[in-house]
Amino acid sequence: MSRKLKRTRGSDNIFADLGFPPGEAENLKLRSELMIAIVAFYRRSGLTQAEAARRLGITQPRLNALLKSRIDQFSLDALVNIANRAGLNVRLVIRKAA
Repeated sequence: MSRKLKRTRGSDNIFADLGFPPGEAENLKLRSELMIAIVAFYRRSGLTQAEAARRLGITQPRLNALLKSRIDQFSLDALVNIANRAGLNVRLVIRKAA
């Protein structure tokens, strides 16, 4: 009993593929990219959570929420500020929608 699975090519935004409205999907994508970069900074840093939280200007529980990918607890603005404190250069590219 072998069934063929139908495969659909996704877009470059998993949140859009999951059915989020376009604006919200883009916001979630940007937040997730920033969170991934901040977590990578933390892992490379060798700092304890307490030290990293101090350097990033947030509490240790907030850093823990970030490390657990609690995307709903972070605004885009907050993540840009945290990334900046981590020494990351955040740039926004704006182009006409396809």
